[in-house]
Amino acid sequence: MNRNKIAIESLSMDLLRVALGYHRGSNKMTKNFLREAKKRVNEVEKSKVKPYFVKILKRIPTDLSKKDTGRIAEDALMYSNLCRNYAKKFL
Repeated sequence: MNRNKIAIESLSMDLLRVALGYHRGSNKMTKNFLREAKKRVNEVEKSKVKPYFVKILKRIPTDLSKKDTGRIAEDALMYSNLCRNYAKKFL
C-alpha cells in the first residue's frame, strides 16, 4: 500500500472523528483530532494526487479553523467522505 493512500485514509478517519466529536459534544477529543487532521494534510504528497484534490487539501485547514463548531463538523464530514472516495477510486 502506498504512503499517499495511507495518509489520505488516515486524514479521512481523523476528519470523521472530528465530525462525530463535535456532534457528541466531546470538545477535548475533537481538538486533538483537529490537530492530527491538519498535520495529515501536510503528509500527503501533493505532486502525486490529482489537481482538484490538491485544491480540496488546501481548503481543509482554513475550513477547520472557523469559529462555528457546527459548521466545522459538517465540513469535516464532507471532507472525510471526499478523502475516502478519492483514496478508494484513484489510489
